[in-house]
Amino acid sequence: MKLLILTQYYPPEIGAPQNRLHELAVRLKAAGMEIDVLTALPNYPRMEIMNGYENRKNRYEEIDGIPVHRSWIYVTKSKGIFSRLLIYFSFVWSSYWKGRKMKKYDYLLVESPPLFLAYSALRLAKKLNAKLIFNVSDLWPESAEKLGIVTNKIALNLAYKLEAKCYRQAFLITGQTQGIVDDICSRFPDKKVYWLPNGVDVTFYNPSQIQPGNFRERNSFSEEEILFFYGGIIGHAQGFEVILNAANLLRENSKIQFILQGSGPEKEMLLELKKTLKLNNVHFLEPVSKKEMPSILKSIDVALVPLKNLPLFKGAIPSKVFESLAMEVPLLLGVDGEARNHFIEKGKAGLFFQPENADELAKQALFLAVNLGERLEMGKNARRYVTENFDREKIANDFMRQLE
Repeated sequence: MKLLILTQYYPPEIGAPQNRLHELAVRLKAAGMEIDVLTALPNYPRMEIMNGYENRKNRYEEIDGIPVHRSWIYVTKSKGIFSRLLIYFSFVWSSYWKGRKMKKYDYLLVESPPLFLAYSALRLAKKLNAKLIFNVSDLWPESAEKLGIVTNKIALNLAYKLEAKCYRQAFLITGQTQGIVDDICSRFPDKKVYWLPNGVDVTFYNPSQIQPGNFRERNSFSEEEILFFYGGIIGHAQGFEVILNAANLLRENSKIQFILQGSGPEKEMLLELKKTLKLNNVHFLEPVSKKEMPSILKSIDVALVPLKNLPLFKGAIPSKVFESLAMEVPLLLGVDGEARNHFIEKGKAGLFFQPENADELAKQALFLAVNLGERLEMGKNARRYVTENFDREKIANDFMRQLE
């Protein structure tokens, strides 16, 4: 079988879709599938072409044995809606003209969002004689509408029509969470929808094989301090104000420290909020490469994962959950619904706080800070649960059998 993965985001960029798609590609190739990736010149999240890829360099490379074909993309640091549309549609245009010259495939898997990439995918699937697999990692445009990112009714109407067209023309729809799968099935009951979850490489994230390194020393944290850690995109969906407000409530407890590692559109606003509240227990760190994450996770005490309190997110499972749990790090989860059911109710891997509720977050953080035994037990439960249910190897093999 031959599969082309079409995605705007791919390594060496750092992020959830980049890691998820690459890990899937590597495992499908190992299982005997012929894989190619068609993606953009790497630029995310700094919105500038990475060193070594500018001036038309490295339009083709192999990453861990996966052939990666890159086409041009317009990049700008402007956050305006027109600039963002230019970014999306530049890759829609360039990916089609690059992809139409490629060989024939049995399947074309396109990653959404961005939903607009469907314009290229629909045409390329026909041109390359490939069955279209529409992979949904976020229910766009619904999430963009609920978060207030897109408010123009005409634009939303066009986006919903494009979404419906993609579902109807897809040979197979795959959803990253059961909530996404259920939502699509309820609206398109005649379509085949398959749960293709995110997961974790339990051999790479293996606490028994990893040393803590010098993360605490490098960032001036003592061994006595309890570190609550978030690592990932600092975006609109998470509602990070809840962390700073909880930190404000716990400011007299010098042992509890909150760390946000990453970059994104909300970072500047949060830095201003930290300054306004005069918080010394909240720390912002720059993003790091994937290879550094196991030793960082080995050094922290609790993984902190928030989302805004929206019905939309009851079917969400944030990707940063998996690596932390595989490293036996207990979870402080501000995500209701599917994630809570998996990791708190079933997995017994941490504690839950009501999304956007700073009082609850502070209360649960204080409990975890003073109860080492419970933290250690939750950590053991965490690795056991993700190993049994979210091992990337098993996920890829199941997907391969589905296509066969």
